[in-house]
This record gives sequence, C-alpha cells and structure tokens, in this order.
Amino acid sequence: MSMAGNLRKVRDLSRVGSLRKVARLTRRRPRVDLSHPARSPLGSSVVNCVTYRDGVRMPGGGDLVDTVERVRKSGHGFVWLGLHEPTDREFAGIAELFDLHPLAVEDAVEAHQRPKLERYGDTLFAVFKTVCYVEHEQLTATSEVVDTGEIMMFVGRDFVITVRHGRHGSLGPLREELEADPQQLAKGPAAVLHAIADHVVDDYLNVTDAVQADIDQVETDVFAENGARADPGRIYQLKRELLELKRAVVPLARPVEDLATRPIRVVDPEIQAYFRDVLDHLMRAKEQIAAFDELLNSILQAHLAQVTVAQNEDMRKITAWAAVIAVPTMVCGVYGMNFDHMPELHWRFGYPLVITVISVACLALYRGFRRNGWL
Repeated sequence: MSMAGNLRKVRDLSRVGSLRKVARLTRRRPRVDLSHPARSPLGSSVVNCVTYRDGVRMPGGGDLVDTVERVRKSGHGFVWLGLHEPTDREFAGIAELFDLHPLAVEDAVEAHQRPKLERYGDTLFAVFKTVCYVEHEQLTATSEVVDTGEIMMFVGRDFVITVRHGRHGSLGPLREELEADPQQLAKGPAAVLHAIADHVVDDYLNVTDAVQADIDQVETDVFAENGARADPGRIYQLKRELLELKRAVVPLARPVEDLATRPIRVVDPEIQAYFRDVLDHLMRAKEQIAAFDELLNSILQAHLAQVTVAQNEDMRKITAWAAVIAVPTMVCGVYGMNFDHMPELHWRFGYPLVITVISVACLALYRGFRRNGWL
C-alpha cells in the first residue's frame, strides 16, 4: 500500500477514535501532563502530540495525520507523540502511519523489555529502564526500595514517539526543559533521544545516592555493639533491590556506547558528543552499583561472622559453667552413695572440709575460665 493510502486509512481510524479530541484538549492545556489518571479525563493513552520547527513549539491544529502530512510536506521540523501504556488497538493506527516495524511495536506495547537499541531501516527503537527511589521511614526485610518502569522510543527523521510504562518517569517536565532551549531542540529528534537518555541516567545516579544512605545505615547497625542481633533480612532485601537496579543500568551501557561512537543516520555527529557525556555518567552509576554489591556481600559476611562469634561465646560460657557445676555434682554424687566407709564420714569437720574443697575447686575453675575469657 502506498504512503498516501496509509495516510488515508489512518485518517479514517483517527476520525473514528479520539485522537482529534486529544489534540484539541492538549492544545488548550499544553503545560498539563495528562499521563496521570487523576489528571486525565480522557482515559486515553495519548499524553501529548506537538510539532516543533527550528526548536519552537508550533500551535496545534488538526488531527495526528494532518499534523504529520504538514511536517512531511514542509520538510522541516518533527512531531513528538507521547503515549502512556497504549493497547494494541490504540497503537495500530500510529504504527501504520509511521511505518513502524511489527517487532518493535510488539515490544513497545507489551513492555518488560531489556534496555536495548535496534535499527529498523531509518528508524531507531530504543528501550530505557526508568528507576525511582521509594521513600520509607525505616528499612525492613520487606521494604520496596527501587521501583522500575520503561520508556520506549521510536526515532525517525521527522518524528519521535515515546511510549511510557510504569507509575513514574513522566516526561512532561523534560519536555518543558527542552522547549526552554530552542537551540538544542532545533537539532531534531536526536536531541530528544539524548535528553531522555540523559534524564534516565541522571535518575540512576540519584537512586544510587539514595540507596547508599540505606547501605550506610545497615552497615552502622551491623557493626554496632549488638550487631549480631541485626536483622539479616534487610541486607538480603537491599541486595534484591540492588539487583533490580543493576538490571536497568548494566544492559544500557552497550546501546549508549553505540549512540556515542557509531555513525547512525538519524543521530547527528554533534549530538553524539552529548551521548559520550551520558555514557560517562552511566559508567559511574554502573561502578557504584558494582561497589554496592561487593559492600553488601562484605556486610553480610561480617554479620554472619558476628553471629558465629556470638554463638561461640555463648557456647564457651555454657561449657565453663557446666565445668564449674560438675565439681559439686561429682562430690555430692560420691557422698550420696550411702557407704559406711567414706573418707572423713564420721569426722566432726568432714562436712565443712568437703564444702571448703568444693568451693575452692569451683573458685579456681571460675578464675581460670575468667582469665581465659570464657566467662
């Protein structure tokens, strides 16, 4: 089917649907983020659809198909379409309009993807894992520390499509920051790709700084005076949450490196210099996570060692007191056998002598154990 035929078919779909209504409401309130259900009366996945020319936001008009036609006829500017958790039906017309690859469309709709960068002709498909630190008053064995989401991006010569999954990671503030810098935004869709990548990686650094505070608190508790009584479940929980963060950060290194070093048609060489800065920040986050993982392993081993030492000390105390108690038990057991011919049995001072011998023996054992640190 020709491009004109595709445009006509998608135009019909959009007229049946609610894209025109979304465009009108978005044009009236361009500064409002509709991604949150409490702020979106539309119940639609479309968050915003804006045209930019020379880095300047153009006034909206018409539906999505008309907007794309005007941009392609003029040969200047690009369209930025933002979506939040779209369904297959909602995304079908958009995929046909922008000629998106079915495999990339499937990944964008279903989510739960690994960070990656793929090229389908002149279109880039990028997946970013977003992270958010979950505030908590006190870290427990069940505390959620890191919450994750996803941002999928389709980047072409004249369009950017962002598909967001999760409860956080709204791109509204980022869009406003870009609009405040028309010179950067004028560099095209690659500038949006860089801005989102930089935003996501900056969040990685913020979350690692917050997680470090939790690790410091756990470390302080473990090495406190009663550190052996600290809950090891908190350490395991931190390791689980750190693993979730690691799954978001580590796989992204290769895609960002490709964007920073390899020639890509839709990424201007001038933008690649910015991706090198993003890569540097990403490597810093990656190194911090690796260091945290090693530190948590050391803390866990130290805690287990403290527990073992505490158990050994308890066993030594029990053994020492058992040895002390064994002396009078043995003597009393011997004299309790009721034989007539027992040592000093009929002597007036026999009983005091036995008690004295028992006391001296017990005291000697006690002092010996105390001197060796067993008591």
